[in-house]
Amino acid sequence: MPTVIEPTRQTLVAKQYDVIVCGSGPAGIAAAISAARTGARTLLLEVNGCLGGTWTAGLLCWIIDSKGKPGVMREITARLQSGSALRRRIENGANFAFDPEFMKRLLEDMCTEAGVHIRLHTRVVAASRADQRLRAVITESKSGREAWEAHTFVDCTGDGDLGCHAGCAFDVGHPETGKCQPMSMACLVTGIHFAQVERFTGGSLGEPKQRLLKEIRAAGVDPSYQPPVLMCVYDELFVMIPNHEYDAAATDADDVTRATISARKEINAIVNALRKKGAPWENLRLVATAEHIGVREGRRIHGLHTVSLDEMVAGRRHEDGICRVRFGIDVHSTSRSRSKGFDKKNRVGTKAYDIPYRSLVAADIDGLLMAGRCISGDFLAHSSYRVTGNAVPMGETAGVAAALCSQRGCPPRNLPWSVLGPVLEAARGRS
Repeated sequence: MPTVIEPTRQTLVAKQYDVIVCGSGPAGIAAAISAARTGARTLLLEVNGCLGGTWTAGLLCWIIDSKGKPGVMREITARLQSGSALRRRIENGANFAFDPEFMKRLLEDMCTEAGVHIRLHTRVVAASRADQRLRAVITESKSGREAWEAHTFVDCTGDGDLGCHAGCAFDVGHPETGKCQPMSMACLVTGIHFAQVERFTGGSLGEPKQRLLKEIRAAGVDPSYQPPVLMCVYDELFVMIPNHEYDAAATDADDVTRATISARKEINAIVNALRKKGAPWENLRLVATAEHIGVREGRRIHGLHTVSLDEMVAGRRHEDGICRVRFGIDVHSTSRSRSKGFDKKNRVGTKAYDIPYRSLVAADIDGLLMAGRCISGDFLAHSSYRVTGNAVPMGETAGVAAALCSQRGCPPRNLPWSVLGPVLEAARGRS
């Protein structure tokens, strides 16, 4: 294969910070806000044109497993509620739908209030190490190629991009096949009224989703996501996810492109078919498809501890537990032949379990923490803790820890829980 030799170059350090957070999804937002509130000069880098990641660019307009989560998670839901961004609250499974445009502004406000330096439209493309310590991240943007130095970094990219650039070991997909769970594209639709379609709505309720599946099939389309999801944001605005894209790797741009084009085509076909079917869909219109297709899994960076299925079954508690996960195993099948990615005969009962701080600490390099779905865990545990209600407290913990590491001049692996625990608890009490 032909190659191109790039000239050796020196990249100017644009600025130095105490903490740099890469990725502004639910985990990254919480990490940046918490680091800044703990006294760290904090930079938040984001490739999209808005904060929020899957909540906003991905139009995933509800939060799973948020119930009982104090701190930043509770603050976000309270501010959504006070801003009238939550019109239809669904308590089952602790799900609720929100206005994604309101969420964009809310997250910008929370970051600026905390003193976070935000840089949008900027992609992390490389990392610089000094021996075993992460020294800088390299970015590309309209401003060119830049380096950013910090004492501690937090990988909240979802796919573990920073950890990969830094040379960390990682796992991807099913341990036997390497296949990942399918991607899904969300969309916003209007032209229907809640009273008319209430029987089809509900994020975690099985019966409404089955009714919606039958309705779409009756319209002449067999959706790839079975069963599909419809949730109400406002009386005449809904978010719908009817799509699964199989055999696509989040780390392959061609795969993501193919999945995006295919998903958008299917969504348009479903909306058009429902409209032609007639009442209550006769005025159904597509408002927007997600800027970024929803990715369920990418890299899982190796940490000091690996969250496992055994811990879920046992309901494991940890001295350094930072988040109690109540959402169970949720493996979307890697094949359309099954609705779930495991056989019914192999299903196991799980209990609420802890995410320990150690699973957020990179094992192969100093100065790097992870938060969100790229933390250290096995395939089945990941399918549980990956949801956004857990990403927020992970990010919150990583942000507080990163700030403390900067202040104490120590790597995350050497930060005592006796120091981190009380500061984290106090921060959550203030939010």
